[in-house]
Amino acid sequence: MSKFTEINEVNSFEDNRFKTISEFKWCVNDGGEVEFEWRGNQYTICHPDGRINIGAGCYEKGGKYYNMNTDEEYAPEDEMWGDTADDILEYNVGGNKLRDVITQVKVWSRSI
Repeated sequence: MSKFTEINEVNSFEDNRFKTISEFKWCVNDGGEVEFEWRGNQYTICHPDGRINIGAGCYEKGGKYYNMNTDEEYAPEDEMWGDTADDILEYNVGGNKLRDVITQVKVWSRSI
């Protein structure tokens, strides 16, 4: 018998969902990384270089990066940089400010 327990459970979309803006801000300000979907488009939040980056999901092909929502070459306007969660809550996701829809987006994964 092993003294280690293996857990194979996966959070449901409801488990991953942000119930409040405060919960989202806590997660992101404490280094949480998030992958989410809004209106069929994919977005990611990560923390490179000690800052917060939010942008459209992307993929690499032939040495170039492409926006996975449009299949066009990734451009600077596909992302936004900030120092706090409040900064990135102003990012436009599918015609809405993230602040207005963060409790409604489909969260595929999140840390923290």
